[in-house]
Amino acid sequence: MQLNSNVPDGPLTEKWDSHRFSSKLVNPANRRKYKIIIVGTGLAGASAAATLAEQGYNVEAFCIQDSPRRAHSIAAQGGINAAKNYQNDGDSIMRLFYDTIKGGDFRSREANVYRLAQVSNNIIDQCVAQGVPFAREYGGTLANRSFGGAQVSRTFYARGQTGQQLLLGAYSALSRQIKSGKVTMQTRKEMMELVLVDGKARGIITRDIITGELEKHAADAVILATGGYGNAYFLSTNAMASNVTAAWRAHKKGAGFANPCFVQIHPTCIPVHGDYQSKLTLMSESLRNDGRVWVPKKPGDTRSPASIPEDERDYYLENKYPSFGNLVPRDVASRNAKEQCDAGKGVGDTHLAVYLDFAEAIRRDGKETILKKYGNLFQMYEKITDSNPLHEPMMIFPAVHYTMGGLWVDYNLMTNIPGLFAIGECNFSDHGANRLGASALMQGLADGYFIVGTSIGNYLGRNAIEKLSVENDEFDSAEKQVQKRLQKLLLASQNGAKGKTTVDEIHKELGLLLWDNCGMARNKGDLEKALIRLPAIQEKFWNNVYIPGSGQELNQSLERAGRLADFLEFAEIMIRDALMREESCGCHLREESQTEENEAKRDDEKYSYVSVWEHKGEGEVPELHKENLKFENVVPSQRSYK
Repeated sequence: MQLNSNVPDGPLTEKWDSHRFSSKLVNPANRRKYKIIIVGTGLAGASAAATLAEQGYNVEAFCIQDSPRRAHSIAAQGGINAAKNYQNDGDSIMRLFYDTIKGGDFRSREANVYRLAQVSNNIIDQCVAQGVPFAREYGGTLANRSFGGAQVSRTFYARGQTGQQLLLGAYSALSRQIKSGKVTMQTRKEMMELVLVDGKARGIITRDIITGELEKHAADAVILATGGYGNAYFLSTNAMASNVTAAWRAHKKGAGFANPCFVQIHPTCIPVHGDYQSKLTLMSESLRNDGRVWVPKKPGDTRSPASIPEDERDYYLENKYPSFGNLVPRDVASRNAKEQCDAGKGVGDTHLAVYLDFAEAIRRDGKETILKKYGNLFQMYEKITDSNPLHEPMMIFPAVHYTMGGLWVDYNLMTNIPGLFAIGECNFSDHGANRLGASALMQGLADGYFIVGTSIGNYLGRNAIEKLSVENDEFDSAEKQVQKRLQKLLLASQNGAKGKTTVDEIHKELGLLLWDNCGMARNKGDLEKALIRLPAIQEKFWNNVYIPGSGQELNQSLERAGRLADFLEFAEIMIRDALMREESCGCHLREESQTEENEAKRDDEKYSYVSVWEHKGEGEVPELHKENLKFENVVPSQRSYK
């Protein structure tokens, strides 16, 4: 496997401009001759489809939902970063770049992150022009708020519905292109296989979720914008349908998978409340602007929060990190919440929660001001927990949220398979070992609106792409692979349900294995045990899972089983990646690697690289490759938010 990052030469601040100038172009008359497939219609996919179609390419876009506007990007709450410096508080492109590199624990590629900071301002201009209703100050200027990991206000927001509003903006741009005929929108279609012809990505096989029909689609290039793999843990803040399948199909066709053990644990989620829960709900990080995090000083204190006096409360983030306080990055806040609960100071029925208290902010600013900022979040919390945050503190606990790992891509966002691009959360490139809040929306729209168009033009301009149809033998072969896999999934159910287990039961077993052994805290012994236990769960799935119905109809059990089968395979490289990385990095505390103050301790000498895994065949141990990271503009240092 060749890993050439294709980072341009020259000063950091000039790389993107010089790269765009040196990239090949496709003239407008020729663009209409090319077809691009885009899988996924979240912020990255929808913005890429709209942009490429506007440039003149023919785009075929696919989503598993009934409408592109139902993509999981809609769930993002708190905001989107940009270095506009409207508050004149010292922000700049260089500071946004540095905060992002530092927040990712110095495990991301410098050139990609600087480009992300560069185009951030263009994103805000584009979205305002589309009519996205960002919050505004009295004079009409766009409002900003603070987020974890930064000491400036750079986060643009639309109450707690920022993802929804940005997606509606991208959806409107996409709808314009659907109306014009430049985008063919395929809904309720799930990508089942990637098709390679002469080593290049040339199409996909999909399954119609309603009818079960398999379909072949050919193109000149394929873009994956299918999000992250957090649902491997079963309980996460992701939509239930979020999965790893498209990325995993690409990986098994030769695409490297980078940093699979880097998973973001979000600190402000509604805690688990029962054994039959199917997902977790995020409470925006923006709440930490006004909410104070605390636990009782005395372990085992079961009094109501109102009954606990101020001098018996431990505002542990404010005490431990005076410079950043409650606005430390997500990984730091998450680890500290777990530490408090492990010490017996957790609250609530499960004692796996801490308080997020708005009493002081309400006294200072008044209820109306707080509700203007967070009203929909308070309503969501009350609807789920039957507790009003205006009257008593929220209870929160860390949960799996975003995945920093993903398909390996070069500076052009192309995988090591020619013609296969990965954008947004689907790739690994921008967030290192921990994503700063409000940077996911920034990356998705940067990739889709401002980067992938250049990359596609450069690829098509430099390569002779022969026209082909779905009658090509490679498409027939890929379709047969999918049929064989579907038949294998249904095989164990042929004799009915007696003595069988459900898809969700096995998924929960996998999720618990990963959460307990490959979650926030990890150690060599537990990871090795997880690697030993995983095959038994895989065997149980293939021998005992019961899937009613057939593949020739709407069959949600079959859909979930196919996604779980991929999670069960993917879990192996997650665990192997975590086992290999014997350092604490980002959200993940390797228990053998801690400072004297029990903070995460990186090992730059041994692990300053991107780990990239290559599939070696069924039943074979995957091979590790390394892309060494070079830092020419920042000096990796022990992260401190004190």
